[in-house]
Amino acid sequence: MAAQPVSRVVRRVLRAGVRSCSSGAPVTQPCPGEPVVEVPSRPRPFLGERAAPFSAFLTDSFGRRHSYLRISLTERCNLRCQYCMPEEGVPLTPKPDLLTTEEILTLARLFVKEGVDKIRLTGGEPLIRPDVVDIVAQLHRLEGLRTIGITTNGINLARLLPQLQKAGLSAINISLDTLVPAKFEFIVRRKGFHKVMEGIHKAIELGYTPVKVNCVVMRGLNEDELLDFVALTEGLPLDVRFIEYMPFDGNRWNFKKMVSYKEMLDTLRQQWPELEKLPEEESSTAKAFKIPGFRGQVSFITSMSEHFCGTCNRLRITADGNLKVCLFGNSEVSLRDHLRGGASEEELLRVIGAAVGRKKRQHAELFLMRQDSPPALPSTFRNSLRVQVLRHRVSFSSQIVTLWKGGGVPQALLVAQQWLGSSLPQRHFSSHLDSDANPKCLSPTEPQAPAASSGPLPDSEQLTHVDTEGRMAMVDVGRKPDTERVAVASAVVLLGPVAFKLIQENQLKKGDALAVAQLAGIQAAKLTSQLIPLCHHVALSHVQVQLELDRARHAAVIQASCRARGPTGVEMEALTAAATAALALYDMCKAVSRDIVLAEIKLVSKTGGQRGDFHRT
Repeated sequence: MAAQPVSRVVRRVLRAGVRSCSSGAPVTQPCPGEPVVEVPSRPRPFLGERAAPFSAFLTDSFGRRHSYLRISLTERCNLRCQYCMPEEGVPLTPKPDLLTTEEILTLARLFVKEGVDKIRLTGGEPLIRPDVVDIVAQLHRLEGLRTIGITTNGINLARLLPQLQKAGLSAINISLDTLVPAKFEFIVRRKGFHKVMEGIHKAIELGYTPVKVNCVVMRGLNEDELLDFVALTEGLPLDVRFIEYMPFDGNRWNFKKMVSYKEMLDTLRQQWPELEKLPEEESSTAKAFKIPGFRGQVSFITSMSEHFCGTCNRLRITADGNLKVCLFGNSEVSLRDHLRGGASEEELLRVIGAAVGRKKRQHAELFLMRQDSPPALPSTFRNSLRVQVLRHRVSFSSQIVTLWKGGGVPQALLVAQQWLGSSLPQRHFSSHLDSDANPKCLSPTEPQAPAASSGPLPDSEQLTHVDTEGRMAMVDVGRKPDTERVAVASAVVLLGPVAFKLIQENQLKKGDALAVAQLAGIQAAKLTSQLIPLCHHVALSHVQVQLELDRARHAAVIQASCRARGPTGVEMEALTAAATAALALYDMCKAVSRDIVLAEIKLVSKTGGQRGDFHRT
């Protein structure tokens, strides 16, 4: 199956360092005589065993009992995940305004005393806080606290987990959105994929079951890896949790990026029809499933398509001491200020009770699914298009338009455009066969960037390269008059500061990158008809490729122009020249940096032909 190659490689990575007994059993089954490392434990009363009824202060007006507290230990993070924060980071609260360790523990004791039996430590990235192990140890001493969990990006997990386990950490959630190292660096804007995998291996080695892996699914970025993630659960005790893409300040959220729970489930069931639903706890946020015979399981966090507000039992304390009763709500109350103002325990409880009492029935309607969201794609078609590529760094919403609403677009192209998203340009089609109808091949245009023309371009009803029976065919240009044709195309290569400096100083080991890219573009223009199947061969009278360095963007700007006299245009020659020059520049620089983006490949202008000229404005 398509999911196996990547998952097998990842399983080998995870298992590579696992010690074994002579029988081959993993370390979770210790060798005879080897001491068993266990999380410190002691008898802990269940909620039903409490002498007093559940705290009224933690019960809201809808009867929801809040027994789960999430505490943010820091605002800082060592990654810059695209769905979480902007690349430059976020403004940080001054250190004096953050909760101290003692204030964190004071609030934790108060909440546990009132009925909280699960605390999860979050961030930012909680494992970059220097005293995180001590905080876990102090929390473990609280009578009535049954579970201490942590949500981490995994970068520091392998190093700290043995100490955290001894201190009392009992549950782990690890964020991982891709199994492709290069895509990992693109999503989080940092290196560290192998450190995360090492952290997952360490958690399995130390006996955590299940190890929860959180994957935020984003259309056009990582939804092609769903099957690979699920395949990991065949031999590993993982709970892979697919999370619907949610809005936060700074992530430029767009609902079209969201892949719904039902769409993901359909994809999985196409591959594993035997996938079975598992029972849910009343306050669970996850819908859990299991494939018979697999060690692990898969879950879905359906915050957007099927919210779980009605059974929510969670409260949150931010790093600066604000109590949030809903992740999506803006309402907060500062517990820090009351603590530092000398508030008594009773006064704090009244503040907490008032905030909990104001909690709404569900989060804002703004974030619920809209009726005009893209239709789910058939999984059989998705599977046939599975490609693991690093998508162009642009907003999905700026690339896809409402083609699914109709307009005579062939269904195969319709589905392909929705699936490939930003990887597939939008196209307009013309059946007019005059000299400016681009008889060689289809001309991409962009509605977002209006172009000036000498006359209107009539709408078309069929493709120029399809005959009356729907088969591909080359356009006959034999009866068209010869005219002077000129086309200009451009591209941008975002190099990054290191590669840019080496090119600027001509210090690349491979040689003069700009000269090589220029020659590659000229050669490609002359070979266009051999690369694009239905393009006619054109006898070019002139080809020019120019490259200029843009210091502000650390980029190379490419412009290619082609000229010929004949019955057909030369825009494809110009586009091929610009694109190939960009690829050659990438090849020259890839040893220095793979964080290079090819962008803005477009037709700038074309002249000649009976319908007038095109000039992009």
